[in-house]
Amino acid sequence: MIKIALADDHTILRKGLAEILSKFDNFEVVMEAGDGQELVDKLKATKTLPDICILDINMPVLNGYETANAIRKGWPDMNILALSMYDTELNVIKMLRNGASGYVLKDSDPGELRVAIIKVCEDGFYHSELVNGRLLGRLHQQETKLENELNENELAFLKLACTELTYKEIASQMFLSPRTIDGYRESLFKKLNVTTRTGLAVYAIKAGVVQLK
Repeated sequence: MIKIALADDHTILRKGLAEILSKFDNFEVVMEAGDGQELVDKLKATKTLPDICILDINMPVLNGYETANAIRKGWPDMNILALSMYDTELNVIKMLRNGASGYVLKDSDPGELRVAIIKVCEDGFYHSELVNGRLLGRLHQQETKLENELNENELAFLKLACTELTYKEIASQMFLSPRTIDGYRESLFKKLNVTTRTGLAVYAIKAGVVQLK
């Protein structure tokens, strides 16, 4: 039985999601919260922790990023899945850097959410079309550090790509032209076998190049 905690400030949506999840075999919603702080307080008070926390991003008091960060610090082994309407790469990257192990859009089919929950609990990570699926197999088999595969500028770019800076801002910070930054991006796409900025971020986080907050 997978025990689930939900945090979403929209009560109707949260209750509806709890009902949907409870209909799946081996799923049990054991905790609900209307904001991140309420969830953290309930986690501190409970004797039986959930297996996974599903977080909305846009919440009062503590938003999804802050809540994921607090959970990661207080309960390092807790699984975290983001469920949000935001689909930009920067939102995904920010949640991953704060400790989420997966990211699902709110307009996804309930079946995808079910798969995501199982994958996060069993494999420690869930990837969707937001992340190149071939990435994870390489990460699990990786035996050498990523730093050995990249030159100094590529490594610096990779670290900055995991921030909220735009590519233009990254170019400015590295004192390079946007065209040169585009070249680093395309080079890393080929070297790391990914196709998105999110893929770069996941690789960097998993490989230990970028630390969780």
